[in-house]
Amino acid sequence: MSKQDGSNRLVSGPDVDDSTATILHVDLDAFFASASLLARPDLVGLPVVIGHDSTRSVVTAATYEARKYGVHSAMPMGRALRLCPNAIVLEPDFHLYSRLSKHVMGILDDVSPDVERLGIDEAFVGIAGLRRLSGGANRIGPGLRQRIRAETGLVASVGAASTKHVAKLASGRAKPDGLLVVPDERVLDFLHPQPASAIWGVGPKQQERLARYGLHTVGDVARTSLERLEAWFGEATGRHLHELSWGRDPREVRERGHEKTFGHNHTFSHDVVDRTELQGEILRLATGVGRRLRDAGVQARTVTLTVRFHDFRTITRSRTLPEATDVTRVLVETAWSLLDALGELPPVRLLGVRASSVQDAADHGLLWDDTETWGSAERAMDAVHDRFGAAAVAPASMLRRERKRDDTGPSGGD
Repeated sequence: MSKQDGSNRLVSGPDVDDSTATILHVDLDAFFASASLLARPDLVGLPVVIGHDSTRSVVTAATYEARKYGVHSAMPMGRALRLCPNAIVLEPDFHLYSRLSKHVMGILDDVSPDVERLGIDEAFVGIAGLRRLSGGANRIGPGLRQRIRAETGLVASVGAASTKHVAKLASGRAKPDGLLVVPDERVLDFLHPQPASAIWGVGPKQQERLARYGLHTVGDVARTSLERLEAWFGEATGRHLHELSWGRDPREVRERGHEKTFGHNHTFSHDVVDRTELQGEILRLATGVGRRLRDAGVQARTVTLTVRFHDFRTITRSRTLPEATDVTRVLVETAWSLLDALGELPPVRLLGVRASSVQDAADHGLLWDDTETWGSAERAMDAVHDRFGAAAVAPASMLRRERKRDDTGPSGGD
C-alpha cells in the first residue's frame, strides 16, 4: 500500500485509455489536517499534527510534511512529537469536518446517482452510465477535483478502474492531488508489484502471516495456487486473497445507509476523580454528538457512556430512549444519569459518549414533543456556530467550565 506521504506518487496522463474505468474512488487528501489548515493558512507547508496536545492522546491526522517524519493517524501523540519535534499541534474541529464532508458528498451526488460513502472523507462514484453525457474518468475526475477545490478549498485525489479494489488503490498512489486511471489491460502490472498489504482486508497481523509463507507482494499471492491459499488461510480468506490478487472484484457501487454510530472520546491529561469535571466533559462530548446527529439529519435512540479507569479497565453503560432524538439536552442528561448510576468511581482516564440506533429525523413522528423547543434552540445555535465559530454560543455550564480551564491551565485533549 502507499506510504501515504506522497513519496511513491503515480499519476496518469490525459491520453490514457479510460474506457474500462467505470468506478472512481475519490479521497480527500489528509482531510482533517487540510480542513484545519483552512482556518490557519499561515501553517500551510509546515508539519502539522491534528490531535490534543497531550502525550496521552493520539494523532487524528497529519499533514504530508509531518508524515515524512513517520507520523501517522492513531499514533500516540508522545511518539509523534518525538519523531517530529517541530510539529505544530492543532485541536480537531469535528463540526467543521462534518460540514465540509457534507459539501463534498453533495458535489459527488450532483455528478452521479451512484455514490457509495466509505466515511467522512472518501467515496466510490459509479460513472458507467455517464460517458455519453459527461465523458469518462479523464474528464470527470479532474472536474470533480477542480470543483471540490473551488468550493471548499480541499484537495482530492481520484483513482479510476473497473473495480472498487483497484480504484481505491489507485487513489492512494495518486496522492497528493492526483488522478490515476488504471485500464483493464494494465491492472496486473499495477497490482502485482505492490505489497501484500495492498489487498483489501489485509491488516498488519494478516500481513505477518502472509510473510511467514514468503508472500510479500500481491504478485507473490497471485502466483500461489488457490488450493494452497485455502489450506493456509481457510477457504473464505484464501479465495478472497486469490481473487483480489488477480484484480477480480465483482462488488458494485451501492449507496450505504447512515452512519450507525456517532461518538466522541476524551482522554484526560491526568486521572480525574472530581465528579463535576467528569460531568463537564460529558456535556462537551454530548454537545458534539448532538451536533453531528443534526448535521446528518438523523436521530438516535441509544446513548452509551464509556469510562476507562486509571488501570485501563473499561466499562460501558447504555440506555435506550423511548423516542429517537437529536437534542443535546436529552443526550447530556441521559449520559449524566448513566454516570450517576455507576456510583463512586476510581480515577478516570477516558470518557466517551456515543449515540446509536439512528433513523432519519423525518421518521420521528411524535404528535407532541416537549424537547422540540430545545431542539429548535440548538439548531439556531448550530447556525451561529457555522457562521461565527464554535465558541460564539455555548451552554452556560460549558462556559463556566471553560472559564475555570482558563484560570487553571489546559486540561488535555480528546
